[in-house]
Amino acid sequence: MRAYDVIYKKRQKEELSKKEIEFIVACYNNGDIADYQMAAFLMAIFFAGMSDDEIFYLTNAMINSGQRMDLSSLNMPSVDKHSTGGIGDGTSLIIAPVVASLGVCVPMMAGRGLGYTGGTLDKLESIPGFRTNIDKTEFLNILDLNGVAIIGQTSEIAPVDKKMYALRDVTATVESIPLICSSIMSKKIAEGTENLVLDVKIGSGSFMKSYANAKILSEKMVNIGKKFGVNTSVVISDMDTPLGNCAGNALEIKQAIEILKGTLKNDLYELSIFLSALMIYSVKKANSLQEAKILAQKQINNGNALEKFKRIVHLQGGDVKVIEEPQQLLPKAKHKLEIKSNQEGFVTAVNSNRIGIAEMLSGAGRTKKEDTIDYSAGIILYKKTNDYVKKGETLAEVLYNRSENIEEAVTIIKDAYIISKNKNGNIKLIKEINYEQRK
Repeated sequence: MRAYDVIYKKRQKEELSKKEIEFIVACYNNGDIADYQMAAFLMAIFFAGMSDDEIFYLTNAMINSGQRMDLSSLNMPSVDKHSTGGIGDGTSLIIAPVVASLGVCVPMMAGRGLGYTGGTLDKLESIPGFRTNIDKTEFLNILDLNGVAIIGQTSEIAPVDKKMYALRDVTATVESIPLICSSIMSKKIAEGTENLVLDVKIGSGSFMKSYANAKILSEKMVNIGKKFGVNTSVVISDMDTPLGNCAGNALEIKQAIEILKGTLKNDLYELSIFLSALMIYSVKKANSLQEAKILAQKQINNGNALEKFKRIVHLQGGDVKVIEEPQQLLPKAKHKLEIKSNQEGFVTAVNSNRIGIAEMLSGAGRTKKEDTIDYSAGIILYKKTNDYVKKGETLAEVLYNRSENIEEAVTIIKDAYIISKNKNGNIKLIKEINYEQRK
């Protein structure tokens, strides 16, 4: 069997066998297939798609490229959450400590920025000393001590996905339902969680631009979860408007700390509470979603979630002073530019895609996998959808150290804002929920 033949067959829109998919995944993992051949294979999948059987074979082959964790020795119910990515989506930073503070194991294996979407690992690494590069043994030790850890993909867990993930980012093959599905589910199944909550984004700042595609992706991931015995729930949520009040690594850490302290409640808080509730319900710590929401809010109000986040930072090598002094500990950009409104009215839209591109141009994201991230760069959103704005009032502020792309970033931010006389009545943060209700 040759890689060429498998690539050609998929390019011709023919269905691949289990053996063919296992062959190309194993050969790429072992280094017997070059990046350019795997890039061609990914592009063939992008255009030709995959059947449900092919997606299952691909997911299984990616899992089998490494080890599957066993969390049974921890004697705690386990649940994880994954988002398909968005702008300002710092939910993991809030959800993980909230849920873990209830005696639940949250084995969170997160990712880096992909395209114009932010990455949880990049955000956490803006905390001085914070380590995300943790091996399987230490990961299990931290889970045993604290019930939660947020780490990067280990060399033992679906290692081929890490290589494919980086390649997709630079070959314009990110927005593929089969590739998104197999990437997410291979990592989550291999990490050993019993329950999984998925946040599928829809809108301008997401990989799924249409409801139809978001629905297809949701159903395929739920089906994959069932085949592997993982109880999988899905939320479809809005990403036409960025989440929260900022986009950028250190900025989002500061915002998460404010939410965990109970001093900030915005749409990021709202979605985090809802996703936390679904996780809490999944592990049977509550009898209804409403009861689970109350529990999640309580863990913030009584300080338990903040204390759990502090413990995460400590056990993963970060400076815990960041909790009390984020302004002093987190990196700060040298320059800033305010973007003013040239008219009066209501903000009817803030295009997430454009804000994400501007964030990347500020230095907070990557245009290629070798790029170095500027943790201090990003965008503060002073006005969001349905906020009233006066002429000359500040809409947003871009923070940066490197100035070469800032004029372009400012222009893009200005274009992202649509202002009119009336409010936008079509905003709905949570579009749909698919979960198994208990009787």
